[in-house]
Amino acid sequence: MGEARFSPGVRVRTSLIDPPHHTRLPRYVRGRVGQVVELQGTHPLPDQRARRIADPRVEPVYTVRFAARDLWGEGTHSVTVDLWESYLAPATEEVR
Repeated sequence: MGEARFSPGVRVRTSLIDPPHHTRLPRYVRGRVGQVVELQGTHPLPDQRARRIADPRVEPVYTVRFAARDLWGEGTHSVTVDLWESYLAPATEEVR
């Protein structure tokens, strides 16, 4: 992947993937909308590294903030999660 697709302040929706292998996309944020807080640089996709794929894809990684009430129905705090770009889509798109 090339240049980062999202910038801080952009609302994103996480994927609904449920792979049979390792993923760094926590179940509690799948299909949820959050806001990009920061770009953390580019890093190898851990899903591919865990499967020992040679030369895993390198992607931008973002810190994304979710309101606790959007994840669990209550709470006034927020939760931040570092997520790879392939887990994300603009919040206006349908979940995949």
